[in-house]
Amino acid sequence: MVVGILGGMGTYATVDFFKRLADSFPAEKEWERPRMIIDNHCTMPSRVRALLYGEKRKELVDDLVGSIDLLLQGGATDVILACNTSHCFLDDVYRLRPEFRKYVIHIIELCAKKLSERKIGEVYLIATEGTIETGIYDQYLSRYGIRASLPAQNELVLIRNFIEAVKQNNITDDALRKFGCFLNDVKNEHIILGCTEIPVIYGRLKEKPAKMVYDPLQFAIDELKLKFGLEISGGQA
Repeated sequence: MVVGILGGMGTYATVDFFKRLADSFPAEKEWERPRMIIDNHCTMPSRVRALLYGEKRKELVDDLVGSIDLLLQGGATDVILACNTSHCFLDDVYRLRPEFRKYVIHIIELCAKKLSERKIGEVYLIATEGTIETGIYDQYLSRYGIRASLPAQNELVLIRNFIEAVKQNNITDDALRKFGCFLNDVKNEHIILGCTEIPVIYGRLKEKPAKMVYDPLQFAIDELKLKFGLEISGGQA
């Protein structure tokens, strides 16, 4: 198994994911872990702006195709896009390169499937405006009879600020306090961290909320661990 990580969307979320992935494969010797290849493609156009305004969409899709191709040429057997919003463009990617389907672990589809196995009927989704606007989580969750409760407009503003704090590597005590309060105010018992920056700030909380919090990237890590014959966490952040 060779894990290919398409990162850089943003960089600090990729760094955090790589550390979590490495920590998930305990080893006495380095060669006991799977090989990992990272393309930290931070020069790609904005995924959210491409969705909301059509800005540089073709360039973005071409960049995604190029990065996945690069990872596969490097020997990757499994590819993970370390960005929820980028999954909104996978249909465009597959139209150009249909063979990529068998390599990409679709973290949103995987998350929906695993939540359905836990008989979860409703979740609160923390995600970017672009991800919410496309309805991609609704698309996959609804297949399993799961309803997504979406953030209100004022909550989206807060979420954007939390995401930017991670992207700028500037998670202050004030940001942590506000994020903790935000999670505690969510009325739903089940929460999806549907943006790869959000698990970074969630991981810094000293006191976690008394809720069931799921990270799609953790489901992907669990999928890789299963292939490696290791125990899994069940997607819990």
